[in-house]
Amino acid sequence: MKLSHVIESQQFTVPLIMELCDRAKDMERIVARGGTLDYQNKIMAALFYQPSNRTRLSFESAMHRLGGRVVSTDQANMFSSEVGGERLEDTIRTISEYADVIVLRSSQKGGAARAAEVSRIPVINAGDGSGGQHPTQGLLDLYTIIRERGTLDGLTIAMIGELSEGRTARSLAYLLSKFDRVKMYFVSPPELQMKPDILEYLDRKNVWYSVESQLEDVVSKVDVVYLTQIRPGRLAGQEHLQNYVVDSSIVKNMRSDAMVLHPLPRTLELDKTVDEDPRAFYFQQARNGIFVRMALLTMLLD
Repeated sequence: MKLSHVIESQQFTVPLIMELCDRAKDMERIVARGGTLDYQNKIMAALFYQPSNRTRLSFESAMHRLGGRVVSTDQANMFSSEVGGERLEDTIRTISEYADVIVLRSSQKGGAARAAEVSRIPVINAGDGSGGQHPTQGLLDLYTIIRERGTLDGLTIAMIGELSEGRTARSLAYLLSKFDRVKMYFVSPPELQMKPDILEYLDRKNVWYSVESQLEDVVSKVDVVYLTQIRPGRLAGQEHLQNYVVDSSIVKNMRSDAMVLHPLPRTLELDKTVDEDPRAFYFQQARNGIFVRMALLTMLLD
């Protein structure tokens, strides 16, 4: 199936997700043999208005492994002409003359959609403001789960942390809602709980979910524990942060075949004692990001 842009999770159907996963498996084999030169005449422009080592380097690595070339700017909010008042749309129109695909991390919710409206080349949303989306992260999360479980149907997942503004959890919730018999637990302090727009969407799709505040109540019930950061200062009374930390004492109550995922970077919410547990998949999750982003780039550039 041909993609024009990657802007939000809602645009992906189950067949498209499965096609992407099949391509990602192919990309694993391509990387194992040293990459390819199939896209050596293609240029990816990485335009990041917020710093992000992992996402930016993952995309750049993906493009290089496809044989393509990269032009990029990090912290574009400081170095772009937009500092002097240039509109995002004018920046995108110009950059779309320089490259074959744009990877954009916008500081504004809705920035990727605005860019796609004026770009003559594909735009990939690499993170879209506070409370927006990060669809490629959600897709690599799905791939990581499918790679281990074989299916997403019947999955039970706990999403834990700062869910209200969390782009990754929001994107993942939209994607998981497309599969059968999925159950989602949203575990967060009340002031950081998943916003009504997601919950209302799940209601419309008849997807089962439960809003929770106690991690201990759900950790033994789920196939996947998906952690996100709680940013400093977002939680009144930092002593309550400990209630949302996954460490060895929490992991011992998980199912033997469960998974711990985290989009990274982490702070206090994921203790390093979990790293050696066989249920810790977050570094493999990061590696899978290369394969999924390679697959997405090929679907946009073919």
